[in-house]
Amino acid sequence: MSKYEALHFVDTAQAVWNYSLFTDEDVHAFQHGTHSTLYQLFGNKQIEVLGVHGTYFSVWAPNATAVFVTGNFNHWNNEAHPLKVRLDASGIWEGFIPHVGDGEVYKYHIHGYKGVKLDKGDPYAHFWELRPETASITWQTAYQWKDQQWLEDRKIKNRIDQPYSVYEVHLASWMRPDKFNPDRFNSYIQLIDLLVPYVKEMGFTHVELMPVMEYPFDGSWGYQGAGFFAPTSRFGNPQEFAALVDAFHQAGIGVILDWVPSHFPYDSHGLFMFDGANTYEYADMRKGFHPDWNSYIFNYKRGEVKSFLISSAKFWCDQFHIDALRVDAVSSMLRLDYSREEGQWEPNEFGGNGNLEAIEFIKDLNITLYRDFPAIQTIAEEASDWPGISQPVFMDGLGFGMKWMMGWMHDTLDYFKLDPIMRSGAQDKFSFSMMYYYDEHFMLPLSHDEVVHGKSPMLYKMPGDEWQKFANLRLMYAYMFLHPGAKLLFMGNEFAVTKEWDFQSELQWDLLQYPSHGGMKHCVQQLNALYKENPALYELQYETGGFEWVEMNQRQEGIIAFKRNGKDHKESILVVFNMTPVPRHQVPIHVYGKTNWKEIFNSDAHAFWGTGNVNNNHVKGVSVDGTNEWQVLYLDLPPLSAIVFK
Repeated sequence: MSKYEALHFVDTAQAVWNYSLFTDEDVHAFQHGTHSTLYQLFGNKQIEVLGVHGTYFSVWAPNATAVFVTGNFNHWNNEAHPLKVRLDASGIWEGFIPHVGDGEVYKYHIHGYKGVKLDKGDPYAHFWELRPETASITWQTAYQWKDQQWLEDRKIKNRIDQPYSVYEVHLASWMRPDKFNPDRFNSYIQLIDLLVPYVKEMGFTHVELMPVMEYPFDGSWGYQGAGFFAPTSRFGNPQEFAALVDAFHQAGIGVILDWVPSHFPYDSHGLFMFDGANTYEYADMRKGFHPDWNSYIFNYKRGEVKSFLISSAKFWCDQFHIDALRVDAVSSMLRLDYSREEGQWEPNEFGGNGNLEAIEFIKDLNITLYRDFPAIQTIAEEASDWPGISQPVFMDGLGFGMKWMMGWMHDTLDYFKLDPIMRSGAQDKFSFSMMYYYDEHFMLPLSHDEVVHGKSPMLYKMPGDEWQKFANLRLMYAYMFLHPGAKLLFMGNEFAVTKEWDFQSELQWDLLQYPSHGGMKHCVQQLNALYKENPALYELQYETGGFEWVEMNQRQEGIIAFKRNGKDHKESILVVFNMTPVPRHQVPIHVYGKTNWKEIFNSDAHAFWGTGNVNNNHVKGVSVDGTNEWQVLYLDLPPLSAIVFK
């Protein structure tokens, strides 16, 4: 007999039995923003009470005067199954309905503030109807995992001093069973056979899934979520999503999820005005409304909302073994004046523009996740100069593991868009990242945001004729993989798609029949292999000793060189770029410490659709000081190329 049954009378004569899974401690933690496992309590839970199987329902609706469960099981009778409100002023409504099992479609019928009547999906449900339907479904997340080896391995493989190369994917549009039908998707199970081996073949260490938390509108790409505890039903049920994650793990690939605690949409079945009042969102629209996204902002000051969000984040790590969360739009959470003009926002109590409640929420989020899952990572999409994003909370940072390096992305794209003849005058833009690089643990993103809304695909950002465009793109990708920091490449970038990303279509897989595009794919494969096989490229990628400039003075010739160092300096990597379409012969490069160098990567290789005409098989340095400490190497550099020596 459970604790509740032992201490309380359960009235089995009612349609909804009085029952609770909450302790007083649970309620207190929920209200104070410190509860992190609410998914074990709220929502629908199939249990046995007094020998009877059924489902326990609970929902937070503090402004409601009555809450009912309505669904298929009672023929959508709005008032046949009333939940009981707790008498502790928590705003929690709960109860046990006998004989309700898996797969029942339901909503909460709420009599809310000022008499308004609403039908809402369950904020804590683990499964929802396929859009455009909007009801929740009784469902549990139990799954027999087979990824024990990965969970052990990730204690090392998921660290920031290991190779971290991410393939960003939008599941619906990566590949479709019918590329002409935007309403058909490959299922989670089908993606096990399609996506998992592809990511492994390409050599990425991690896959990042654009939001899979249930969302109403395809055109939001998942960033306008309604179900913060449910993988979208577009591709299958929760167990099938778990199977996909499991398959990635068994292939040795980590899984990152986009997670969006910054805002939510106003769909009538969702969180907005949940019980007729501003329950989840700020009531003051100067803080509560996102003008950019026409959506609403969580009230980070409210303990119950903090507990909801932290529980959501923990849910994905706990129930689905997720290895990292990429937290979307952190800048908008931190700043009260984000996308607002003067007079449209109110300063905080100290007169500043920081949202103090959001800052504390983020710190508590990261503390909780790293405490309970030390082997995971949290990654901030943050585009401003806010200090300490990836510094520990005890050092007055926000506690993220990594931060997207948006400045690097914009400067790099601006540089490579230039006609090569103009690059000598913009070399500072190329090198500027190293002026601030060690302030944070950066991830270098070439993400979905850069290939939509008229920004053009990566290939057509590059200058020159067709050959030069491909050469420039291979050169830029090489620069990304050889620059310190984690890497992220959006799907399709790896083989140079020629169209902007369209969420209603699929990638241009037919392009791979052409040597130019197939060569680009092979180049990215080799860059991933180069990154993973050479500790000099990752061991010290966040430490000053891991990088040193070698050549920045041959500006007019477009020659740039640097070294990457690991813990063993004998294994250092020399990187030399030719940023012009002109071959350069016998280019002097001064290095120290090592006499003999071997070319191990050439972005102009014939296999990549390069010329393959200029190579440096073995290079022996010539002493410049008579001690063999300093050497000069005379190198032959192909046009628009990155050459790597070891």
